[in-house]
Amino acid sequence: MQAFSKPAQSQASLTLAKTHYENFPVASLLLPAHLRHAVTVIYQFAREADDIADEGDASEAQRLQALQSYEDELLLIQAYIRPSQPLFLELQQVIRTHKLDVELLLDLIQAFKQDVVKTRYGNFDEVLDYCRRSANPVGRLMLQLYGSDTPQHRFWSDQICTALQLINFYQDIAIDLKKHGATGRIYLSQDEMQAAGISEQDLRLQRLDNAWETFFMHNVQRAERMLLSGKPLGLALPGRIGFELRMMIAGGERILHQLKSCRGDIYHHRPTLKAYDWLLILLKALFKQ
Repeated sequence: MQAFSKPAQSQASLTLAKTHYENFPVASLLLPAHLRHAVTVIYQFAREADDIADEGDASEAQRLQALQSYEDELLLIQAYIRPSQPLFLELQQVIRTHKLDVELLLDLIQAFKQDVVKTRYGNFDEVLDYCRRSANPVGRLMLQLYGSDTPQHRFWSDQICTALQLINFYQDIAIDLKKHGATGRIYLSQDEMQAAGISEQDLRLQRLDNAWETFFMHNVQRAERMLLSGKPLGLALPGRIGFELRMMIAGGERILHQLKSCRGDIYHHRPTLKAYDWLLILLKALFKQ
C-alpha cells in the first residue's frame, strides 16, 4: 500500500464523494457535530480507494490488489470480524454506531475497480450502472446517517447523485481523455456517439461544430432533467441536511448553466464556480429555490 499517497484526514476536508466533487459541497461545517467524525472516516475511505484507482504510477494489477485488500477489510466488517487496518477499525465503529449498509461501501469499491479496467461504455445503461455504484452510495449513506432512509428519499437521492456524476463527466471530458494511459477514459455512450457521427478522434481533436454541440447538449439536458427530478429531496429533508443538499443541487445547476453556455467547448471553457456563483448558490439554498 505504500505506493499510494494517502491524503491527510482533517475537519477542513469534509467533502464526501468518489469523484472529489470539488464543485459540489456535500458535507462541510453544516454537519451536526455528532456526524462529523462518521463522515470524515467514510470520506477518508472513499478518497483513499479513489486515489488507488486513479493516482500514481502503479500497474493495473497493483491497483486491483490494493483495492481487493480494502474489499477484504469490508467483508470482515460485514461478517462481524475485527478488521486489521486502523482505518477500517474506525469504519467498523462508524458502521455499527449508525447502522450503515456495508453493501454501499462495497459498491464503491466495485466502481473503483471498474475505473481501473474499463475505459469505454457501450450504452447509457452501462453508464447508469457505473453511477449506481460510484455515486449513488454516497447519497444513500448520508440518508442513513441522518435517519432519513425511505424509498422515496432513496429515489430522489439516486437521481441527484447520478446527475452530479454525469455533470462531472461532461465538464471533465478533456481531463478524462488523458487518464488511463494512452487510451484515456470516455464516459460518453459509444452507441450514442456513433449515432451522432462523433468519433473518439473528434474528442481528441476537440471538434466543435453543430453535430458535436447537439450531441453534447443532449447529454447535458438529460443530466439536468435527472437533477430536477431529484430536487424535491432538498425540500423534504429538514434542517442542516436539507440546506446542505439544496446547496449541492444549486451547485450542480450552476455547472449545468455553464455547460450550456459554453455550447460544447469544454476544452477551453471548463466550468468552475466563482464568487458570484457561490452567492447565487447560497441564495437559492436559503430561499429554497
